[in-house]
Amino acid sequence: MSRPKVLYVAHNHPTIRPGGAEAYALELYEAMRYPGRYEPMLLARTGQPVSKGQRYHEGTLLTGVGDDPNQYFFYTEFEEYNWLLGTSTNKPVITRFFREFLEAVQPDLVHFQHTLFFGYDAIRQVRNALPGVPIVYTLHEFLPICHRQGQLLRVGSDEPCMEESPRRCHECYPQTPPQEFFLRKRFIQAQLSLVDLFLAPSHFLRDRYVDWGLEPDRIRFEDYGRTVTTTPAPGGRRKRRNRLAFFGQVSHYKGVNVLLAAIKRIAEEGLDVRLSVHGANLELQPQDFQDQFDALLAACGDTVSFEGSYDHDQLPALMENADWVIVPSIWWENSPLVIQEAFQHGRPVICSDIGGMAEKVTDGVDGLHFRAGDPESLARVISRALAKPELWRELRAGIQPVYTMSEHIDTLSGIYDVLIADRASAAAATLTGAAR
Repeated sequence: MSRPKVLYVAHNHPTIRPGGAEAYALELYEAMRYPGRYEPMLLARTGQPVSKGQRYHEGTLLTGVGDDPNQYFFYTEFEEYNWLLGTSTNKPVITRFFREFLEAVQPDLVHFQHTLFFGYDAIRQVRNALPGVPIVYTLHEFLPICHRQGQLLRVGSDEPCMEESPRRCHECYPQTPPQEFFLRKRFIQAQLSLVDLFLAPSHFLRDRYVDWGLEPDRIRFEDYGRTVTTTPAPGGRRKRRNRLAFFGQVSHYKGVNVLLAAIKRIAEEGLDVRLSVHGANLELQPQDFQDQFDALLAACGDTVSFEGSYDHDQLPALMENADWVIVPSIWWENSPLVIQEAFQHGRPVICSDIGGMAEKVTDGVDGLHFRAGDPESLARVISRALAKPELWRELRAGIQPVYTMSEHIDTLSGIYDVLIADRASAAAATLTGAAR
């Protein structure tokens, strides 16, 4: 007997562009395959500028991923994406090609990991093409709420923003009238109204979406599950716990330049510290950010090594060479996977004191907080950590086991079961009523 099929839709594939949501989507797909109750499929967007490739086959936007018959790339043109409304200006991308794919594979449930580069109206196409199929949507960040790449930061000042409105959005983007921001929200919420259930990997994120207008009973907290396939990195017997590591996107929002500025201050004070920066996509960042990163890196000298991107299977070895993992994002974050990865390997986390980071790391229990965006505050916290070797042991002992992928799969499968059964019951009731 064949298993019911769940289709995962993601905005990128980690083999094309590494990223937290992309990595999670692929890990979830792989974990659901064995020995899950559902047969998973993965549809991931590709295309420039994150992929060097062009359209693969004339007459279709689809191609396979390697030799896996259940993974697909879906090509879209970057230039055809309307960033304000979050929709493709080339409507056949969704109304023809995406719909034809849905009708061909006939999933029993569609779970959106992201609609970026597809468009929010891809949700409506699922509802139109497969009216009896439940739709689940994992909210990885705040893009529906905030036009500034979902960062919830004020343009110009980078001040964290908790109040979305047409007026305030217009203040950040004076070239866009308030009326257009009003229509933006109405359009996006109309598409999201078709979703049966949203999953929020942090309570902070869930609260923001409730404030924005989504019904509380349609948003459920469900953290990311983590695949535990390796033995946690050993703690070693180093006398000094002075090795720091950064893992993630090398970007302005991830606060890597805040970290470099803090390390520069510490090194100037003569403290012995070492930082390894492991991250990708520097070349995709604005040139002024790249220039600042290069200048700070040079100023830090031998104190900092920029290691570039890494494969996930290298993580245990990289964690073994680190004592502390730094998460210095200047934006709220949601539920950074790097925090779970650090905890999985028994590494305390030093992070910004806002949003999903502050929720996931308890100050003084399994890590330390510093004031977001403040290099001096971060430098003081790192100096404190370096000065007290016993603090590392105390915080390491406070780390709790991470939520495993197997637990996550069990929970998701139960959610899928209920949603499919509810849809089937509603359809049956409709048929019964029509027959009377």
